[in-house]
Amino acid sequence: MSIKDMVPRFGRKPLPVRQEEADPYRDFQRQMNRLFDDFFGDFPPAERSDGPGWAPGAFVPRVDVAETDTEVKVTAELPGMDEKDITVELQDGVLTLRGEKKAEQEEKGRNWFRREQSWGAFHRAIELPAGVEADQAKAQFKKGVLTFTAPKRAEEQARRQRVPIQTG
Repeated sequence: MSIKDMVPRFGRKPLPVRQEEADPYRDFQRQMNRLFDDFFGDFPPAERSDGPGWAPGAFVPRVDVAETDTEVKVTAELPGMDEKDITVELQDGVLTLRGEKKAEQEEKGRNWFRREQSWGAFHRAIELPAGVEADQAKAQFKKGVLTFTAPKRAEEQARRQRVPIQTG
C-alpha cells in the first residue's frame, strides 16, 4: 500500500473517526458551561465576598503593604475623600480602615450615556506582621492617599539575620 492510497479523495469512503457515546448529561454540562462562559466573559473574575471588588459598583480602596527591616508601611488610595470620612484603627496586629465615600452630584438636563462612579461605605482589615509598635504608628492623608507607617520593635529588628549562602 502506498501513501497515496491512504489520502482520502472525493468519492471515496471517509476515514473512520472515533466518536464518543452520546451522553445527554455531558452534552447538557457543555452547553451550560458555554452559556456561562459567554455571559460572564466580559466581567472580571469573581473574588471572595470579603475581598476587594466584591460588589459591582461598590467602592473598595486598593492597598499596598510594604515591609522593611525597620517599619511596616500601608498605602491606600482614597480618591475624592476627606480625612474626616476615614477611620484608622490598629488592634492586636490588625490595621482596620473604615470610611464612607459619598457621591453628591446633581446635574439637571443632562442625559448620561455612561457614568462610572463608585460610592458607599468600605471596610478593609489588614493583618500586619508581628512586632509592630502600635503606640508609635502614624497615619497621614495627602492628595487622596492614606499612608500608615508603624515602626518595628527593636527586638524584632534584631531577630532577622541574613544567612550566608555557601557554594560548592
